[in-house]
Amino acid sequence: MPRRLWEMSIVEVGSLIQSRQISPVELTAETLERIAQLNPRLNAFLTVTDELAKEQARAAEAEILAGNYRGPLHGVPVAVKDLFFTRGVRTTAGSKILANFVPDFDSTVVEKLRQAGAVLVGKTALHELAYGVTNDNPHFGPTRNPWNPERTSGGSSGGSGVAVASGMAFAALGTDTGGSIRIPASFCGVAGLKPTFGRVSLHGVLPLGHTLDHVGPLARTAEDTAVVYDAIAGFDPQDDFSVDRQVREVRFKKAMGRCRVAFPEDYFFDRVQPEVERVVRQALGVFEKLGARVIPVKLPGMAELTEASRVSLLAEAYGVHKNDLENHSDDLGRDVKLLLERGREVTALDYVNAQLARQRFRRQLQQLFQAVDVLVTPTSPLTAFPIGVTKVTLAAQEEDARTAATRFTRCFNATGNPALSLCCGYDGEGLPVGLQIVGKWWDEATVLQVGYAYEQATEWHQRRPPV
Repeated sequence: MPRRLWEMSIVEVGSLIQSRQISPVELTAETLERIAQLNPRLNAFLTVTDELAKEQARAAEAEILAGNYRGPLHGVPVAVKDLFFTRGVRTTAGSKILANFVPDFDSTVVEKLRQAGAVLVGKTALHELAYGVTNDNPHFGPTRNPWNPERTSGGSSGGSGVAVASGMAFAALGTDTGGSIRIPASFCGVAGLKPTFGRVSLHGVLPLGHTLDHVGPLARTAEDTAVVYDAIAGFDPQDDFSVDRQVREVRFKKAMGRCRVAFPEDYFFDRVQPEVERVVRQALGVFEKLGARVIPVKLPGMAELTEASRVSLLAEAYGVHKNDLENHSDDLGRDVKLLLERGREVTALDYVNAQLARQRFRRQLQQLFQAVDVLVTPTSPLTAFPIGVTKVTLAAQEEDARTAATRFTRCFNATGNPALSLCCGYDGEGLPVGLQIVGKWWDEATVLQVGYAYEQATEWHQRRPPV
């Protein structure tokens, strides 16, 4: 049975657009129709830019017919998390406080998508102020997982993950401060990349934690993720954290050659759902079959690094949202308000010690990546849990669901290393399991290549949710 357009990858539909077998107008109309059908149930979008999308699609079609093809995103429908400034389109950050905020300029990455010819179909739902991992938003309602609408989408870029997984967009931008791209990618069965800190501009993106925030893409596959990454990466003098370093081109091949894949024997396999561990260990076997050298390693102190990341975010988020807490407290959701209040209690000594720990572990990872090419772990110790659940039990130990979900991701926000999550299988309930591939600073190309090789040897990324 031929696949429908919404089931295809960016690479596939981009090729059809380039060869003029389909038009951007046709593709956009079908995408908007799918949003109209599914969004009332899944709540992936807070704003649908219907007229803007049609206008951009017509412009893309005219350019392509005139011989001005811009590349693989030209005429392709995409979405952005409602944290990115979009000129003339409201940007709420999932907050009641910003419900009517309309920026007068585009964030750098949105402008780069426009330059690539992408068609913006809407702004995706998120956890309030991007401060959480469930997307259970008290002001706009929960975002529902397309594999099981009673389960969380993950967050805070949950709307972006759901939009991509369900075919309401071919790619979407997200932000990641403690796992907020990789967790929804894992829970929704798509690919999501957190680039190296400083690689993608933060200009025009509402902040949460200045030294932890990352911008990156979610898409169906590692290859599609690379297409979007190539479009948005690069130095931006308007961003104080941007680094002027050449972006290495990603060249995909199915084999892994002499790639050295490290997997941790400690921490990342402590207190995980048995099916998550089983599926991830099977993925390690795939790498061996592809010719990679799989190397067990020890990573002492990762719990300390995770705590340092948590303390850093508490303090930085309070600094960003101090005015909201003091002057708009009644407009904040309970969970976000409590986190901001906890941030107020972090001492200068706590924060300084957290930064020292971060630097120490950056050095540790630098030494590791002199001996290996990538580190592979589960993205999360569990699959998507039910909406409204606050406690989970792992290895007979009860813990906060949000803390558990971020246990394997937030450490790499603290160090700034690039990390990709992609689907590596499903649990007994049909929920996706995420595989995290971490690389050395500035080496997104290797991370994406390893993800691509894995996907070419498996079929998990080809599955589509029942909705």
